[in-house]
Amino acid sequence: MCDICVMNAVKDKMLSRRSFFKSAAVGAAAAAVGSSMTGTPAMAAGHGAVMDMTHELYPDFPTYFGESGFQMESKFNFAEHHFNLNQLSINEHTGTHVDAPLHFSADGKSVAEIPVENLIAPLCVIDIAARAADDADAQVTPDDIKAWMAANGEIPANACVAMYSGWATKVASDKFRNADAEGKQHYPGFHVEAAKMLLEETGATSIGVDTLSLDHGMSADFATHYAWLPTGRFGIENLANLDQVPAAGATLVIGAPKHRGGTGGPARIFAMV
Repeated sequence: MCDICVMNAVKDKMLSRRSFFKSAAVGAAAAAVGSSMTGTPAMAAGHGAVMDMTHELYPDFPTYFGESGFQMESKFNFAEHHFNLNQLSINEHTGTHVDAPLHFSADGKSVAEIPVENLIAPLCVIDIAARAADDADAQVTPDDIKAWMAANGEIPANACVAMYSGWATKVASDKFRNADAEGKQHYPGFHVEAAKMLLEETGATSIGVDTLSLDHGMSADFATHYAWLPTGRFGIENLANLDQVPAAGATLVIGAPKHRGGTGGPARIFAMV
């Protein structure tokens, strides 16, 4: 065999061997990624769409205390400085936001300390909108939870159990706070006994509402906050688009802030459906 033929044969063999190992490495990497993507129960089923569950935040967004909780001041603008930069001033509990355990406990976890695995959660939506349309003080009760489970099965571990009351449609009006002449607010929330049932009988790690508070607006003692948050679990308030996701089967992704010592904070939240 001629010298050039020998050289070409060796070269071809080396390239073939290199391709084999490269393919094997790619296959192994793909397998590793695949196993990690299906290793979390909340992600295992797969999803085909994404729904934004977050209200846009602006200075007049309604707050529990009735005062603006969000300000934005321009510090640099493109016309003068060739870039834009705003300075924000935010009450932690404004807009679509997380209530950390520290919000209602002396030494609970801050928002930065919420375990990241709890921020990806199976979403369970309890619909009380028909009742809330007739009664602004309606609450999620243990019977509502039992009815949800009868229709959808057990509440999954690490779930976020969310109340859909239809209240999000009122967010641009005074009806969202719905304060009466005495200043008492009227909107739905979780009854404390429902929160206790979730604590004692399920593995849920968060609850969410489409209103200003985990407790119904008339609450004077924040019983649900005090029952739920000091256990190390967290809450989400002012959720949007709960009518656009199924009662069961979606996965909630909670982009909680991570500032040290925070009692909560605005979050970008979306559901994979």
